[in-house]
Amino acid sequence: MSKLALITGITGQDGSYLAELLLEKGYNVHSIIRRIALEDETHRLWRIKNIIKDVTLHSASLESYASLYKIVQKIRPDEVYHLAAQSYVAYSFEDEFSTFNTNINGTHYILSAVKEFSKNLKFYFAGSSEMFGKVSKIPQDENTPFHPRSAYGISKVTGYHLTKNYREAYKLHASNGILFNHESPRRGFEFVTRKISHGAARIKKGLQKKLKLGNINARRDWGHAQDYVKTMWLMLQQDNPGDYVIGTGIENSVKDFAKKAFNHVGLNYKDHIVVDKSLIRPAEVNALLANYSKAKKILKWKPEVSFDDLVKGMVESDLEFVTNYGY
Repeated sequence: MSKLALITGITGQDGSYLAELLLEKGYNVHSIIRRIALEDETHRLWRIKNIIKDVTLHSASLESYASLYKIVQKIRPDEVYHLAAQSYVAYSFEDEFSTFNTNINGTHYILSAVKEFSKNLKFYFAGSSEMFGKVSKIPQDENTPFHPRSAYGISKVTGYHLTKNYREAYKLHASNGILFNHESPRRGFEFVTRKISHGAARIKKGLQKKLKLGNINARRDWGHAQDYVKTMWLMLQQDNPGDYVIGTGIENSVKDFAKKAFNHVGLNYKDHIVVDKSLIRPAEVNALLANYSKAKKILKWKPEVSFDDLVKGMVESDLEFVTNYGY
């Protein structure tokens, strides 16, 4: 009999890749999405357009415990992957309240709902390297102290501890994935990597001349989302739950990303990048680098897509996007 998985955040980058992976493994895939997404399929469901007939979508809100409770009660999932969140760090500075409400309450509600129905259910929480923030050591592993520098990071630390508490207090098979930056052609346009790949494509096509960026010296550990969703599934296949740092162990700067993106289209990034101080965060996180040795040892996982191939793939996808859609 097929396992039944429930995904929150299926319309996002990670959710869409995870859904495809689970379908390939024979899962019956369900997802909770906002009603507004069902009313605007073209813009909000584009990442899952190729699998939408293969998944079951339920309209609900992470801010409504009653709606989550009813869905969990109805479908009785074997595995729950909680990916949905307000995940744009810059916006979390503008609206801390909605970030906390969605990310903290939403995580608490879904944990409480699943706890009511099955002690055998397995739960995954999508943590973030932003939890480390102002790091005390480099690289970061599962024992590195958290020092978040944004409302988003704070909300993820809270979700991490909620998940850990449900594991310890109620014996729930609940795991935290502390994923470092992961990108793909499905990344939203508001994120700096997609902003760069899309900007390079538009400039190459003559649709714009300059690209505004914030702190181009910020350094991150960048991998491919399609690699990382495999770890989510692997965590829930273990006999014991746990917390895992997921990354590549290789660090690059925003400037490095821009240089490679523009090189790929035959341009010099220095001719087109403009540093806009208004885009720099009030509290910056300068260097994040993963030590994923625990995941390598226990999950038998390692990243497959290189930084060069990640940048190249995103730029190629955006060249096609700009050609097809004109923007």
